[in-house]
Amino acid sequence: MMRRAKMAKVYKETDDDDDDLGGKPESADEDESWHPEPKVAKRLSVKSTEKNTASKGPSKEPKPKKEPKPKADRKPRVTKTAKAFKAKETEPSCLKTATGPSDVQNESEESQTSVIVKQERLSFALPSVTFNDAGSGSSEAPTSSQVLLKVKKEEPEDDFTFDEPVHKKQKTSSAPQGRRVKLPKSASVFGEDLHMNWDPIQMLAEKTGVDPWVCANIANLFREENTIPFMVRYRKDLVNHMDADGLREVQQALQELCSLAKKCQSTMLTLKKEGVLTTELEELFKNCKTMDELDHVHTPYKKSSKLSKARRAKELGLEPPALALLQRPQTLNLQPLVQPDIEGLATLDDVTTGIVHILADMIAKDKETLTYVLTLCDNSVVKLQSSVSKTAQKEKPGPQQGRPNDINNFKLYFDFTCNIQRIQHHQILAINRGENLKILTVKVIIPDCVGTDFCRWCINVRWRPRGFAQPEMMNILGNAVKDSYKRLILPLLCRRFRSQLTSNAEKESVAIFVQNLRQRLLTCPVRGRTILAVDPGFRHGCKLAVLSPTGKILHTDVVYLHGTGQNREADKLRHLLMLHGCETVVIGNGTACRQTEAYFDNLIKRRFFQPLDVSYCITDEAGASIYSVSPEAVKEMPDLDPNLRSAVSIGRRVQDPLAELVKIDPKHIGIGTYQHDVSQTLLRAALDGVVQECVSFVGVDVNVCSETLMRHVAGLNAGRAHNIIEWREKNGPFLNREQLKQVKGLGPKSFQQCAGFIRINTETVQSATSEAKAHNKPVTNKGKGKIIGTELNPLDQTCIHPESYSTAMRFLSLFGGHVDQLGQCQLKDRVEAHVKSHGLEALAQTLDATCETLQLIIDGLTQPPGFDIRQDFNQADFKRQIISMSDLHVGLVLTGRVSNMALFGAFVDIGMERSGLIPKRFITPDKLPSDQRNHSLALGPGERVEVRVVDLDLQRKRITLDLVRVIR
Repeated sequence: MMRRAKMAKVYKETDDDDDDLGGKPESADEDESWHPEPKVAKRLSVKSTEKNTASKGPSKEPKPKKEPKPKADRKPRVTKTAKAFKAKETEPSCLKTATGPSDVQNESEESQTSVIVKQERLSFALPSVTFNDAGSGSSEAPTSSQVLLKVKKEEPEDDFTFDEPVHKKQKTSSAPQGRRVKLPKSASVFGEDLHMNWDPIQMLAEKTGVDPWVCANIANLFREENTIPFMVRYRKDLVNHMDADGLREVQQALQELCSLAKKCQSTMLTLKKEGVLTTELEELFKNCKTMDELDHVHTPYKKSSKLSKARRAKELGLEPPALALLQRPQTLNLQPLVQPDIEGLATLDDVTTGIVHILADMIAKDKETLTYVLTLCDNSVVKLQSSVSKTAQKEKPGPQQGRPNDINNFKLYFDFTCNIQRIQHHQILAINRGENLKILTVKVIIPDCVGTDFCRWCINVRWRPRGFAQPEMMNILGNAVKDSYKRLILPLLCRRFRSQLTSNAEKESVAIFVQNLRQRLLTCPVRGRTILAVDPGFRHGCKLAVLSPTGKILHTDVVYLHGTGQNREADKLRHLLMLHGCETVVIGNGTACRQTEAYFDNLIKRRFFQPLDVSYCITDEAGASIYSVSPEAVKEMPDLDPNLRSAVSIGRRVQDPLAELVKIDPKHIGIGTYQHDVSQTLLRAALDGVVQECVSFVGVDVNVCSETLMRHVAGLNAGRAHNIIEWREKNGPFLNREQLKQVKGLGPKSFQQCAGFIRINTETVQSATSEAKAHNKPVTNKGKGKIIGTELNPLDQTCIHPESYSTAMRFLSLFGGHVDQLGQCQLKDRVEAHVKSHGLEALAQTLDATCETLQLIIDGLTQPPGFDIRQDFNQADFKRQIISMSDLHVGLVLTGRVSNMALFGAFVDIGMERSGLIPKRFITPDKLPSDQRNHSLALGPGERVEVRVVDLDLQRKRITLDLVRVIR
């Protein structure tokens, strides 16, 4: 007892050394507020995963201010890290155990309480996993790195949050329907064995929040090369009704896991060739769950880096005494290790320093230790701090040569500190940009109490020596723990926090970009109108293009509306509108937009265009100039000047936004924020995916759509789209979907993926057939060894997949329906009556189909021909008058349309030169429709809103708005 009391005093003096752990707290109150409470220490107990050890009790930190129990009452703990500390065969006696006995008994089941860790931090925490049999075939005991904490996921208190990571919204356990399947082996799902010590399906479920059986289905579907649109529409039962965004995130997580496994294998192969790969190191690699962990394990062995301090000490033969300090310190004598002729062993201090480095390396690589320090961080306030860099302080304010941004743009972050759990995503991206430009210096501040508690736990619990240790040995251990924390663990924590914050911010930014793009692409087209498109300008005039209702170019011209001769130009405009019967004017929102708008507004007020009832709208022209000089524009409009092509593009964006915007790189169409600061690989994959999703769900008429639009259909690419257009030009129009099988390069898998999204419109076929006969181009039937019929199938113009045609026909036969009645009210009434009387599930069982497939068949049979899902979205606003800043005042209520959604708020077009901004704090759940309250991305481009003016900055022309409601 006296010896234990004496040692406790030594530990206390070691723990009180604040200078070694990063300095003292800012105030006494702060130091007291962060001191660990006894009940916290009780919750942070570790539950062992070993099944065959002599003692199954947990290792637990003793309560403060409690006398230690006598030695007779303590039960020795069997080693967990013998395998990790295995050394040379010449030292057999001191290398079989590493950790000391625990002084805590098995008191109750409550002592094995799982540690509660917030879910948003689990991406780099170390939750428990079930190891594969292949990874545990050795007869030796598992290393300490395999003893992990079980993590209890904390459920959110509220369904609605704007700051919640996207993946938390993808849980599918509450979906109304779904087909569970027997989980296949990892190798069959991933295509090959990943050779890791964790289960890929379980890891995928943890990373995405999706049920394991759904993850297994999704992984298997991706392995079979199914596209996301196909899975969302035709495999709903397997993916449990997940949407495209959810599937896209699972796909990304799946790719990350596969990349991690491949990187681990290649790294281990390299180290094996170099002769440095040991069994213990191989297990460390196989336990890695993130790229950060892999980099942490691999860094000391990289060729480009110097030998780590621990490796240099091991080469001097100091590993056996380092292990002996933990296992039998009472017999350890360091004096014989001193060798004056060898550098690193010349003095006793050199020997002690080498042992400290080895122990510090062991502590930093132990998973149980890392889990504990991460848990301490979870229960503390970790902050991100940014300040102006010394380089920026030396520079003069204002734009600098070679700098893309003004230093003053980062004034908000010159003295900025925020809790990492409360910092906004746009702040992270802005700070990262400032750091990359060498304008800001960024630090992660971890409270000193974390280091103090960590050192106390390591010395008293995790790395406590087995048996009595002299004070000088305890000093060595204490120095090793401090060195490990300051030199290895603290930088690792800072890197992980920064990496996780950046990753979450990038995902949120990409998610907003995706939502903006989706709503922009799905804007309702303006059908049946002849349009006068205007690309405004001052010096080079306003470029005009008159387009027919089908987008055909009828006339192009240039007028000068903002100089002399305005009356003459007005007469020319009136002549054009009267000649083509055009009552709709579309104006681009570029240079001279508001002046051009005022010009047309004045003519409309004077009723200059009578008897025509002319109206106009403003549309976003972002990317039109880039498109006008692209190879696709040159091929489509070879005889037009690039400026006139831009006017044509502006007009077609209103007539058919989807068909026109797919011709332009999504990054150039004026949506999203910080698109140049996020991972370009992640952004490109997400944008390509949402374009494919929108094009596929809307559907394309294969006989009239362009090659550019065709290549974005699920299952197709540039080559297959070109072959389809080439087949159409050579053989005439497609008469049914089966004829797609005749196209070169379109195999069974490609046909399965694209067939449901390609339409065969009867009217288009009739007009195209007449034209084909006029050119003597009969439809051929050469189709890979079998004859394909040329008859029309009414189901080819619906969303029903060819694989379900037989089911659809059997369903119609149940009540005497016929495919020629598609979309008619008579058939719709009979279908609804039959389903109501028999029930959807019973009918699905009768037809040997899933409820999801049957519902899709019902939708296809009852929707009118030419049904377009975009009719539920808003189209452009046409107006006849404008408002100005002088018309506004605080408290004025207006209606407008969201033009762009950013991480910090929503921009709203209220009909003025500048859009107003609704700050994020004003977009609250009570102001949103019920179906939008559970989404972190509450608003999107095109939505009509009612707003109230809360602030006007006339000098900077800034309008701050408050959201009143969303108009439906």
